Amino acid sequence: MKTALLTVKIDPKVKRKAHAVAEALGMSLGTLVSVQLNEFIRTKTVHASLSGKCPSHYLLKALKESAADVKAGRVSPQFDNATDAIKWLTARKKTYVR
Repeated sequence: MKTALLTVKIDPKVKRKAHAVAEALGMSLGTLVSVQLNEFIRTKTVHASLSGKCPSHYLLKALKESAADVKAGRVSPQFDNATDAIKWLTARKKTYVR
């Protein structure tokens, strides 16, 4: 199997901790990175876990604002097609400018 060198700048503490976890799982850090990159290619998604960490103040504020927007009806419904979405947008009386 051909291999390529991947150089990544990362905090040395993060590298040490990741290396230790990978070894505990019975794989090298390179194998772990390869597995994750292949998963990224296959699913085109990135998964992150906070594993017990509390949400940031910014996230909590954004969630409260989002809940208030939903309660006040400041969210769009889901549309089955672009035509319905455009009709809904043109019927709106408010224009949001940022």
